[in-house]
Amino acid sequence: MDLTEEQIQKILTTYKNKKIREQQYYHNVSKHKEEFKIKNRERAKEHYHNKGYNVKRKERYEMDKKTNQSKGLYYYYKKKDKIEVFKEKHKEKYEMLIEKGIIKD
Repeated sequence: MDLTEEQIQKILTTYKNKKIREQQYYHNVSKHKEEFKIKNRERAKEHYHNKGYNVKRKERYEMDKKTNQSKGLYYYYKKKDKIEVFKEKHKEKYEMLIEKGIIKD
C-alpha cells in the first residue's frame, strides 16, 4: 500500500485536528460535568483495586522493611558524621547493607 505525499499529509492533518478537537472538548465540556467526574473517579478506583497495587506495594514494603530501616539509620548517622558509631552499635545492619551492595566498605 503506497501512499502519496499528499495523502500522508492529509491523514496527518486530520489526525492532528481530531486530537485538538478531542482535547478542547474534554477541557471545555466533559471534565466540568458532575456525571463525568463521578464516573471517572469510580472507574479509577475500580482500576486501582482490580490491579491490586495496594497489596503489591504492601508486600514489597514488608519484604524490604528491614533493609529500608537499616538504610535510613545509616544515612542518619552519615549525615551526622558518626558512621563509626553506627558500625559499633548496629553491626548486623551494617553488614547487611554491605552484603546487599548498598554501601561499600
